[in-house]
Amino acid sequence: MTVVLEVDNIVKSFVKKRNVFGIASEHTHAVKDVSFTLEKGRTRAIVGESGAGKSTIGRMALRLEKPDTGAIRLFGDDILKMSAKSVRQLRSRATMIFQDPFNSLDPRMLVGQSVAEPLTLHTGLRGRDRENKVVELLERVGLRVDQMDKYPHEFSGGQLQRIAIARALATDPELIVCDEPVAALDVSIQAQVLNLLQDLQAEREISYLFISHDLALVKMFAHDVTVMRRGEIVESGPTAQIFEDPQEAYTKDLLSAIPVMNPSKRAARRALAAT
Repeated sequence: MTVVLEVDNIVKSFVKKRNVFGIASEHTHAVKDVSFTLEKGRTRAIVGESGAGKSTIGRMALRLEKPDTGAIRLFGDDILKMSAKSVRQLRSRATMIFQDPFNSLDPRMLVGQSVAEPLTLHTGLRGRDRENKVVELLERVGLRVDQMDKYPHEFSGGQLQRIAIARALATDPELIVCDEPVAALDVSIQAQVLNLLQDLQAEREISYLFISHDLALVKMFAHDVTVMRRGEIVESGPTAQIFEDPQEAYTKDLLSAIPVMNPSKRAARRALAAT
């Protein structure tokens, strides 16, 4: 199976405190020696509590941030050794969907312009051809053509996330990093957006790096799961294996926190967490 993303022993720290001379005197380690791969057409979820380093990994995967040490290979190329120009060109094949769609869209731009922007930057489409592509993208995510001439504040959260997805799809990417893409949405809208992402994956063999704290969503959506705690990998494997036979106490604790309606299943969950 073709590997789209390979993360190899990455480490990332941030300055926590500086002395009176402005020299860093204390660091916080956000990511510690993390490695994993993501194959074509598959979804790998990165899960864990707030502060586990999930979003930092997602940003480093596209070199929006650089690790202190380690290697990140995107489509076989080590992006840490590439020029900034080459990385920008590569981002037409790898894009990102952020948690808050309103903040990820320019409030001064019509949504049609926002969706068209990546086409202007990364493709040769201009004029009518570009407009037709924008219409196609908006229709694919369930929006009407007449909505392209509206501003972000005129849409609901679910609609804005669909617009963000349309923008992410503009350059026909092979990889999309999804950073808590449905966390700000109502449960019913979450399902619609996830179903859309799954349909797009089936159509285009897109790979997703899916960052989430919601294990119930991950169970439905991901092929593989990497569990993180305080910047380190606790456990990693196929989704079914992680959910049915977790090996680490921290993973069991996370799973035990998922709401379960069936009383008998709640008892089984408690028994698993106790082992």
